[in-house]
Amino acid sequence: MNAKISVIVPVFNEEENIAELLKRLGKALGGRDYELIFVNDGSRDATLPLLIDEKNSDDRITIVDLSRNFGHQAAMMTGFNYATGEYVILMDGDLQDPPEVLPELIDKIDSEGLDVVSAVRKKRKENLLLRFCYFLFYRLYKKAAYINVPLDSGDFCIMRKVVADQLTNLPESKKFIRGLRSWVGYKQGIFEYERGERFAGEPKYRLRTLIYLALDGLTSFSYLPLRMITSMGFIVFSLGLFFALYTFLNRLFNPRIVEGYTTIEISILVLGGLQLLAIGIIGEYIAKIFDETKKRPISIVRKVYR
Repeated sequence: MNAKISVIVPVFNEEENIAELLKRLGKALGGRDYELIFVNDGSRDATLPLLIDEKNSDDRITIVDLSRNFGHQAAMMTGFNYATGEYVILMDGDLQDPPEVLPELIDKIDSEGLDVVSAVRKKRKENLLLRFCYFLFYRLYKKAAYINVPLDSGDFCIMRKVVADQLTNLPESKKFIRGLRSWVGYKQGIFEYERGERFAGEPKYRLRTLIYLALDGLTSFSYLPLRMITSMGFIVFSLGLFFALYTFLNRLFNPRIVEGYTTIEISILVLGGLQLLAIGIIGEYIAKIFDETKKRPISIVRKVYR
């Protein structure tokens, strides 16, 4: 296949991985027409200077330097604006997405006439807690989402330029890529691979960040949390009616009984907790609406090195 390949790699403080990443990308894509688009997401180490040095000796590298750290999803979406290839690949810069599988990804989308191929992780190398959290999230997400999303697929994927353009043209400012690429439709496929360990440096996704990302994904493609509130309200209302009937009959047939405060305290705590939970869930949706009304760009580009 002679079609041009655009590889978008967001990087944030990845100075220890740049040289190895470029070496392995060069080997994997050797003999193909390709470009590498690195989106520097506000790195505070030597990531940008190292990329500029590599750029001076390889004109296939484009560096998009953002004015600050806008986040992984925003950095990837920014990279779409500079991709010129017929196929666009999204991958991380820590080498957990192994460059060696890129030829297989390219061959799959080309030979099977697909528009999107999502890379599905067969094995993970993170600690037990993170593996469990990922396992739980993807199954909850698939169950709750109103779109068909492949299990255990992250942002690592390949898509045709027409799909990338559709994602870029979507008006929302906070974009959850792994959900949107399924939402746009087209011919979808999956490719299984074994996710590697981080080559060097510290993981950028902490547990708190992953929780926020999970909430963003759930509230972007599922109404289930809101419907759970409705269900909980109905259940609590039904229990309230049952308890009221029980109290009335108890008083009717045993007027001397002295009721304690335990039931009242439990009721207040349970109802108060449910109300706070409901307010929090509604608040997540309102926050997304609030963000969208501002119409801010997903990122600000300080400089582009072509």
